[in-house]
Amino acid sequence: MSTVTLSIGPKSYNVACADGQEAHIRALGAMIAEKYAQLGSAPAPLEAQNLVFAALFLADELAEARKRIAEIPEPVPPPEPDTAELDAARETIAKLEAELAEAREAAARPAPAPEAPDLAPAPAAVPQFDLFGAPLATSTADADLAARLEALAAAAEASAAALEAAAANA
Repeated sequence: MSTVTLSIGPKSYNVACADGQEAHIRALGAMIAEKYAQLGSAPAPLEAQNLVFAALFLADELAEARKRIAEIPEPVPPPEPDTAELDAARETIAKLEAELAEAREAAARPAPAPEAPDLAPAPAAVPQFDLFGAPLATSTADADLAARLEALAAAAEASAAALEAAAANA
């Protein structure tokens, strides 16, 4: 235990306090002495009355401070975050990641075989013969059909050759 001497008005008072509280008690005593000094040149005849007046000054200040604190509005909690925008961004990111994965897979796949060359114009009609070597009587439509079939056969052979080359390179 410690003892602190407070000078308030014309008197000194010894006050006991816990160790380490001396500076705090002196500061409080200084506040009381300041309020006592506000009585000015007309103090009450009894010292106890003067101390009561100083205490009333302090109580008035305390009441005003409490009133001001009560008028301060409570802090408003921050609004809940809007997750709709965040969810939309996450969805967009997922779509972009899926597209990126598809693009990477497509890049890793082997290149497709080149397309079959365009059909060449039909070659000149070759005369057709029956089993006995006699020329067949053919119409122009038959000759066109035969020419187209020959062109398709040539295109099929070119595609087969391209596929074989691609398979050999793979």
